[in-house]
Amino acid sequence: MIAKYSLLLLAALNGGWMLFDGLHVIRKGKYFGPDEPGSWSKVVSFLGIDPFSIGPVFVVLGIFWFLSVGGVLLSSSWGWLSLLVTAIATLWYVKIGTAISLIVIAVLVTFRASLGYA
Repeated sequence: MIAKYSLLLLAALNGGWMLFDGLHVIRKGKYFGPDEPGSWSKVVSFLGIDPFSIGPVFVVLGIFWFLSVGGVLLSSSWGWLSLLVTAIATLWYVKIGTAISLIVIAVLVTFRASLGYA
């Protein structure tokens, strides 16, 4: 049960922030906070993508965090894999997003059986 609540908290933090920040950049043309985005923007820029153009990606990933953790909490057959894929897809979100994703991956793998995914 603690694993499920931990996943819920981590997904709410990561997904909630990504959803909020993605909507903010879509509406305001900049991310919440300083004018220059965080360390993750260097990864995205290196790939030739304008960091200010990926607000919709943040929104989609934020929604996936909530849907995926919901699947795990409801013990849906797709929940575990969906949350794993969402966490992996968020590893590029350097610093806090990467840390949260790594913790979620570790919890999913370590407590797979106790989460109901044998």
